[in-house]
This record gives sequence, C-alpha cells and structure tokens, in this order.
Amino acid sequence: LTCLVARVAAAEWQQLPAIPDREGFAGSFAGEVGGALVVAGGANFPERRPWEGGTKRWYDRVFVLEAGAKAWREEGHLPVATGYGASVQLEEGLLLIGGGDAKASHAAVRLLRRDGQLRFESWPDLPLPLAMCSGARVGRTVYVAGGMDRPDAAAAQRVFLALNLDDRAAGWRRLDPWPGPERILATAGEVGGVFCLVSGARLVPGADGKVGREWLRDAYAFTPSGGWRRLADLPRVAV
Repeated sequence: LTCLVARVAAAEWQQLPAIPDREGFAGSFAGEVGGALVVAGGANFPERRPWEGGTKRWYDRVFVLEAGAKAWREEGHLPVATGYGASVQLEEGLLLIGGGDAKASHAAVRLLRRDGQLRFESWPDLPLPLAMCSGARVGRTVYVAGGMDRPDAAAAQRVFLALNLDDRAAGWRRLDPWPGPERILATAGEVGGVFCLVSGARLVPGADGKVGREWLRDAYAFTPSGGWRRLADLPRVAV
C-alpha cells in the first residue's frame, strides 16, 4: 500500500514507505496519533479478486509510521476487525467512528490514544450502526453523515449526527440531513468553519435484482446558524 504526504507550503508530494502487506487495505482508519501516522483495520481480498470468486477479509492490524522513519511498524490491534468507518482527528487522539465487517455494521465509537502503547477509550455509540459513513470536526463538534446500517442494505442512510466534544455525556444528536439523496462513501471535511459533504454513492436496485451504486457529484455545506446550502456540483465523482 503506497502512502503519500503533501507538504502544503511547498506544494509538493513526498512518497512515504509502503505499508508492509502484499495487498494493502481498503477502508482503513487513518490519522495522526502522538506524532506518528497510524493506519488501522480495513479489508482486502488476500487470495483471489472478487470477480474471481475471492472472499473479502477484514483486519484488526494497526500500523504506525514515526516521523522520519523509513519503515512502518505493526503495533497492536483494534478491539475488533473492522473497516469503512470515519476517522476524525482530535487533540486527544484519533476518533474511530462506526465501520463494519461482512456480518454487520457497527455503532461503536472509540478514541485511539498512543502514549508508549495503543489505548482505546470508549466514547458514546452512534444511535445506529453505520459503515461507509463520512465524518469531520468543526470547532468543538464532530459531525457524521450517511452510511449504511447493515452490509446487505438496499438503501443508504440519510442521517446527520453531531457530538459536542464539551458534552460527550449527552451523546450524539440527530440533525436535519442535507437536502439531497442518501449516500455512502461521501467525502466530508471542514473548510473555514463549515462542514462540507461532497459526492459519494446512492444504493439503487439493479435490473438483476442486486443492489447497485449511483455515483453522485452534488455537494452541500452546513453551519449550525444557517443550516444546509447547496454548492456547485463537482466536475466528477470524488470518494
């Protein structure tokens, strides 16, 4: 798995050491913890590709790349093998939100700390299980949007949740969702104090009875004071 990092001031990309796995991982949690880059969990097809009848496998492995290091180190495990959740960077550590595996989507939320060793702290669960959701922090609030509540879901969730970091005991609040289709795999982020939700995919029934994906290009911005507003569509899908 090849990793790249951007040096914003110089507008240059620098290639980092590859994660030591032949296949690499999709849907991993990732972020900075204690000054190191951490990549955790995810899934792949270790034996054969899906179109060859391969079986998808989920992982609990955690890899750490210290600043300036020339190689990744495997360091501990997630509490459960999971992937395709949301990763949100906090001062306290990396927040791992939802995710899932072959059998179920998960509602668990954990803060990953690292002080000599990995530590996982349980935070308030989501009000429903969500995999392939999107999340970002704006100020002292973490937002989560979309996702799917089970692996065999026929439709994505049009759900928008918020957690006040200064009142975690109150748990997640449901807010009015964006004025557009439900979705999975959207891109979310904070820009100038605004939560942005962009692109992703809608689950739709196919002619063969299987669930397919309609890839989206719409985009939305949210503020607590102004609610949602539509942004210009993207020129292409971004997930």
